Parts: sequence; C-alpha cells; structure tokens
Amino acid sequence: MKIYLVILALLVWAITANAQQMDHMQHMQTDTTKKHMKHDQAKMMAEMQHDTTKHNMSMTSQFSLDLPMSRDGSGTSWVPDETPMYMYMVHGKKWMQMIHGSFFARYNKQDLLNKGSRGGSQFDVPNWFMYMAQRKIGSNGLFAINTMFSLDAFTVGNDGYPLLYQTGESYQGKKLVDRQHPHDLFSELSVAYTQRVAKNTDVSLSVGMPGEPALGPPAFMHRISAMNNPDAPLSHHYADATHITFGTATLGFRYKNVKLEGSIFTGREPDEHRYNFDRPRFDSYSVRLSVNPSKEWALQVSNGWLKSPEEAEPNDDVNRFSASAIHTKMLGENSYVATTLVYGQNRHHGRTQPAVLLENSLQLNKTAIYGRYEYVQKDAGELDLETLYPGNPNYGINAITLGTNRIVSTFKNTNLTVGLQATLNASPQALKQLYGTAPIGLQVYLRITPSLMKMGVSKRKMDHDMMNM
Repeated sequence: MKIYLVILALLVWAITANAQQMDHMQHMQTDTTKKHMKHDQAKMMAEMQHDTTKHNMSMTSQFSLDLPMSRDGSGTSWVPDETPMYMYMVHGKKWMQMIHGSFFARYNKQDLLNKGSRGGSQFDVPNWFMYMAQRKIGSNGLFAINTMFSLDAFTVGNDGYPLLYQTGESYQGKKLVDRQHPHDLFSELSVAYTQRVAKNTDVSLSVGMPGEPALGPPAFMHRISAMNNPDAPLSHHYADATHITFGTATLGFRYKNVKLEGSIFTGREPDEHRYNFDRPRFDSYSVRLSVNPSKEWALQVSNGWLKSPEEAEPNDDVNRFSASAIHTKMLGENSYVATTLVYGQNRHHGRTQPAVLLENSLQLNKTAIYGRYEYVQKDAGELDLETLYPGNPNYGINAITLGTNRIVSTFKNTNLTVGLQATLNASPQALKQLYGTAPIGLQVYLRITPSLMKMGVSKRKMDHDMMNM
C-alpha cells in the first residue's frame, strides 16, 4: 500500500512539475513572440515612415530641395508654408507633375442701381489653368517647368470684362477704362534650375517667355486670400501686373528663410493680340527681398524700373515699389483663414500714386466668407478724362467687396462651387456725376477648381492603425 502511495505521490509531483515547466515554456514563448511582434511592428513602422518621408521629401518647392511645395507662389515668389494647395498631382519615377486652375462662369453687373453712366454688365467665364513639372538633377540639382494658359480672349472678350474704376492696357488704340483686360493665351512658359550649394543655401535661375519677374507679391489669382474673388484688384497695375511678361530672367539666392532676387525683363505690358508672342526687349529691372519668418507668414519688399509699360503712353516710364505681408493659418483639415496686405505705388510723370489692398478669406469646410478693401489713387489721364478735367488731377478711390460661396459638389477631386459677391465703390466728389455716389456691383457665379489636397492624411491614418495593432 505504501509503495502505491509513494508511486502516486511521485506521479502527482511529476505531472505538477511538468505542468509548471510547460506553463513556464509557454510564457517564455509568448514573451519571445511578443518581442518579435514588437520588433516587426517597429520595423514596419520605420519602413512605412521612411517611405512616407521619401514621399514628402519629393514634394518640394520648385526652387529648393529644402523647402515645401506649399511655399511656391506665382513666378518665384513665396507664400506661407501653411498655405493649402488646390491641384491635381501625378507622381512618376523621376518627374512630379501638377495641374492647377480655376474657371468662373458668372453674371457681372457693375452698377446694379444704374446710378452712373460708366457701369457695364456681362456674362463671361474668366479662367486660367497651369501645368507644372519638376525633377531632381543629381543629388543637389532641381529642374522645373511652369506653364500657364488662359482662354479669356475666347470666354471674356478681347476688351476684357466690366470693372468700375479699373485701368491698364489698351484695345484698338484706346485705353481700357472701367474694364479689366483679358489674360493672354500663353500666360507663362518658363523653366528654372536650382542648385543647392550648401546646407540651407540655394542659387536659382528662372527664364520665361512669358514669365514673371521678381516684382511685387504673388499675382492675385495665386493668393489663397483672393482665390474666391473672380475680379482682379483695382491695384493690380500698382503691384502684381508684371506676372505676364514676354521675356524675363531672374537670378535668386536663398539662405534659410530669406531670399534675394534680381530680374531683367520686358517693361511693356502684353499687347491686345492675345494669342501670339510679343517681342522681348529686356529693358527693365527689378529687385526683391522675401522673408518667411514662420510657416504662417510671408513678407516681401520689391522695386521695379519699368520702361514704357503702357502702349497708350509709350514715353511714360514707371518706378514701381511694392511691400506685402501674407498670413495663412489652418483651422482644421478643411478650414483655414488667409489674409493679404499689399502696398504698391507707381511713380511716373512727376507724381507718386499709392494703392493699398487688404483681402481676407475664411474657409469653413465647404463654406467660404471673403472680402477685399482697396484704396487706389488714379489721375484723370488714367481714367481717360483729360478733356473733362484739365490739369490731370488725382482722385482717391475706395472699394469694398464682400462675398460668400459654398462647395455644392465634389467629383473626381474637382469642386463645383456657387457664389455671390457685391462691391461698394465710394466715388470721389468730382466723379459722382459720372459714376454715381456709391455704385454697387453684383456678381453671381459657378466656379470649377481642383479640390483641396489632403496632405499628411495617409500618414496620420498609418500611425493610428499602428497604435491599435
């Protein structure tokens, strides 16, 4: 009996010991598996993050391997790094290609209550679209192509669209007054090469036929604060009108967030023949200093010496000075606020004429609320009123625009937006008999643009998925 008890005790001990050993081995195997899983997970996250980093690194500025694409404005100008981008993008093995554009189908009446005799009305479609491409050359070189086209001559007309108090360029031997000129079919055809010469240091050369010299802020259609407004600013020819120049070359030097540029270009504005190429003259010069102190700010100051910019006044040279500040802040994935302040002035025929512009756009998901205020000083000659007002006096013009729009549909990364805006023009006392005291302009429009690019969404989703494994 005792022997059976001893044998039974030995069997119980052996089974218990074996169970404990098996449990210990299972724990060791589980811990080892977990370690391997964590290692594999960390390795996978590192690889995915490396791939994402490579993807983000490929989306650089067209003029620097060290700057983000979102900093690029029109020409070689800068906007804040936080600027949202509306475009289509195609990644290739060597080339990155982008398409951007805007089409407004609208009804525009410039003097809604018919208080004066200078207002007009029109159905039209102001538009522009761009194709851009870039690729690395070696480890420190960057080559870029920029093109911009406009069908304004077909969809707006050779004499442009009605816009009270607007001046600049000419048509059929007469100055364009109270109208905004159309843009050329070929609005930009330029190439650029940038060489990184040291850490955070670039040298770049850009040439265009047509192109944009280093003068003024980014052109109005490329400012996110102005993208909802179909009208050119009244101060366009005081600050950013040289964005279509037939013959320009710009040399730039960047160190960190400071860039100094100089341009030689053709001073004459494009002629009324909107489908051809004007003769390059390279008779004008400009210099610009750009500073981006943070990701939300872009500052510039520039000066240009323009030879005979207006065909209607061939002997009139212009000294143009400009300073601007642009602020953009993202409020959410689909929401942001953007503000631009521009001071511009033209000095010609012995007098200085200033212009101030303040514009803002608040985008709240699908709804935008935007506005623009301008003060512009123009003389009787620019308004084609020399015979009525001898002595060519200056007039101070104030205009304020308020508008709203909403994205009603998005299909294939393309937004369809409906909008409404009104402009109140405060007429100088001497011009009230022609324009009325405060003529009101009204516009309704349907707009087509690429939708907002969702930068970084895939990376955030990847990080979220990894944390929940």
